[in-house]
Amino acid sequence: MTNQYQTAQLKELDALHHLHPFTNHRSLRAGSARVMVRGDGPYIWDSEGKRVLDGMSGLWTANVGHSRQELAEAAYEQMLKLPFYNTFFRTTHPPVVALSRKLAELSP
Repeated sequence: MTNQYQTAQLKELDALHHLHPFTNHRSLRAGSARVMVRGDGPYIWDSEGKRVLDGMSGLWTANVGHSRQELAEAAYEQMLKLPFYNTFFRTTHPPVVALSRKLAELSP
């Protein structure tokens, strides 16, 4: 867990360097950003230890929950092989082929 000193430092650096989207920056400068430090399942925790239901699912990127061990392991294994490659210019790779096939099976 992030301690108070680290939280204060993170808030200060955030105020100096980060441009928050959809934010009233005058209001933000009068207060400070909330530092989120951990997620598990549908919940996230701030640096003060407060648990919150993540209703936005990490901005719609964690819709199956945070900190899923099986997803982390699958991502780790893939990152060791090929973290990313585009499919332009007649190239492909096994994960995109498997995903394309699965999406075709699920589509009407």
